[in-house]
Amino acid sequence: MIFLKKIFCFAGLSFLFIAPIQAQQGEIITVIGDSLIGKVIDGETIREVHGNVVLTQGNVQITCNTAIQFIAKNDAELIGDVVVTQDGITITTERGFYYGNLRKSESTVGVKLDDKKVILTAQIGEYFFDEDRAFFRQDVVLYDTVSTLTSDELTYFTNEDLAIAVGNVKIVDKENVIEADSLRHNRKTRVSIADNNVRIQNLVNHVVIYGDHLEDYADQSYTLINLNPILIQIDTTYHTNEDSIQSATTEMSIDTLIIRSKIMEAYRDTLNLFKALDSVRIVRENFTSVNDLTLYYRGDERIVTYRASLESMQPVLWHSFSQLTGDSVTIYLDENRIKQLDVDRNAFILSQNEFFKDRFDQTSGESLKLFFEGNQIISTEVYGGVLSIYYLYEENEPNGVTKSSSQSAKINFEDNEVVEVRLYGIPASEYYPEKQVAGSEHTFLLPDYIFHENKPTKDELIQNLINR
Repeated sequence: MIFLKKIFCFAGLSFLFIAPIQAQQGEIITVIGDSLIGKVIDGETIREVHGNVVLTQGNVQITCNTAIQFIAKNDAELIGDVVVTQDGITITTERGFYYGNLRKSESTVGVKLDDKKVILTAQIGEYFFDEDRAFFRQDVVLYDTVSTLTSDELTYFTNEDLAIAVGNVKIVDKENVIEADSLRHNRKTRVSIADNNVRIQNLVNHVVIYGDHLEDYADQSYTLINLNPILIQIDTTYHTNEDSIQSATTEMSIDTLIIRSKIMEAYRDTLNLFKALDSVRIVRENFTSVNDLTLYYRGDERIVTYRASLESMQPVLWHSFSQLTGDSVTIYLDENRIKQLDVDRNAFILSQNEFFKDRFDQTSGESLKLFFEGNQIISTEVYGGVLSIYYLYEENEPNGVTKSSSQSAKINFEDNEVVEVRLYGIPASEYYPEKQVAGSEHTFLLPDYIFHENKPTKDELIQNLINR
């Protein structure tokens, strides 16, 4: 007869003791060990099994040094060198619990899961065997052959190879680092979806993209950010300036490219292409732009901006005191400096005088090309139905204006100011003296004249990042 609170101890057994546990619910747990101590405490039957302990329930097997079994609850506390296995999954810890009715293991002293595809570690971990689901917390790290993921919490579905991470999430592979408040990562498809405070850094081209929703398709080398995206690229370049025949100096420059839009896509294939769509704003050291669609070919050092439709606004680009518009604008870079700029269809360029703000040099045509040297315009070529208005100066004082037309034209610059205009193909020109111009500058405007005042600034584009 077993009396309440009376303890029975079984020690020094020389044979393996088998202790079947019949729970009120769930499958029977079977325990094998070297020795057993039986107790009844507060009406609850407890058994301690020591030495080479093996606990089994269906296809779940657990080995440890000591197991404390709670008969009525169908639970067991596991102590020392705990190893839990099921169908290729191995969980190890120094101390934990197994809940037979729930078919769940748990540890709060550091736990590791290995399913032969990933290794998952954390300070606290639970595994639900009937659901093939792990829930790990605190200092979570998930490794596989391709990437490493860290987070505060992580749910991992072993059969689906699906990880859902929350809190300070970071996933690193050979090309990218993705950070976010939450992330859903599928190992099989290599698709990652991240939300809130997202940051993706490309380790190859030094581009960082921020946003609040990201979809990354690694096998397709494609990334989509369609909620508050902003791209930042910082390049350090070196330029050699020859001071004389005997000497030369090397100049280092840091050039920051910032692009903000409503939608952003990155193609990391041979094109190495970044695409910004809808309400695009660009700021770079030597130019800014507002447009509907921007394509940035990183490998070719080429930026192309487009007009989305005939009803939408033309791309606008500012360089120094000049403003350009056209249906498309292509910028060619050389070591991050503009070397050529092409404006195609309905091209228009105006330059505001630095000291006489009401005076705008203007040229319109079907297309135009600008050529640069050291970030300064050296010449412009205009083609197709050319119209132009240029103000004249003598010793930096206004000296009238000329209006001209031709089939094509070439304009030469010095210090970003017009020094020569050559007209080709039925040229015509008119000169208006200063007395007819002063105070009437608003009458000397070409039909396509629009002075855009929505020029973006760096501070404006990065304001949201500062506030994060």
